[in-house]
Amino acid sequence: MMQVFDVEQGEADWFQCRLGIPTASKFATVMAKGEGKTRSEYMRTLAGEILTGEPAESFSNVHMERGKTMEDEARETYAFLEGVEIQRVGFIRNGDKGASPDSLLGTNGGLEIKTALPKIQIDRLERDRLPPEHRAQVQGNLWVSEREWWDFCSYWPKLPMLTIRVYRDETFIKEMSDEVDRFNDELAALVERIRRYGVKETSQDTIDALRMHPLLAGE
Repeated sequence: MMQVFDVEQGEADWFQCRLGIPTASKFATVMAKGEGKTRSEYMRTLAGEILTGEPAESFSNVHMERGKTMEDEARETYAFLEGVEIQRVGFIRNGDKGASPDSLLGTNGGLEIKTALPKIQIDRLERDRLPPEHRAQVQGNLWVSEREWWDFCSYWPKLPMLTIRVYRDETFIKEMSDEVDRFNDELAALVERIRRYGVKETSQDTIDALRMHPLLAGE
């Protein structure tokens, strides 16, 4: 079941909403082939959140605040250029996965904003396509939000904005769904192993201690 949370991204409530579940910004990591270090680290991070009930990150810093300011500039620029109204949302949870859309558009669309240094923005403008490194996140947003299209916007002040409309790729979404399911199964198994850590050892220690007790040992 899909749930939409009206929280401020980067604040404490937002971190709680996404605690312990893979999110669209990390779907590329989840889909990494083999047992890559980054994928394993992400799994351990989420396991730690589940086991402790505390988010691995729970603060904003200067760079994050600057990013939010530039994102707001990009959102306003996009709304003006496209002549559309945008809906701010904090987090969308759909089962054991989630996403933090930069905005929702109408009933079928959404918006992903990335700020890019001038050299990167110029490269993106020349290529004029969705950067492949953001494919999983954009398709993940579509999957989680159950929407039909998503506009990817790359922005830097004083340079043209790049806007690429992306539609659902059901083949890719199916592959992503399978990988997220596999990741969540492994995550659940990891959490269970850690919860059971020490149980067998303690039980065996108790048995050994009882066996050595004079009364039980027949002495």
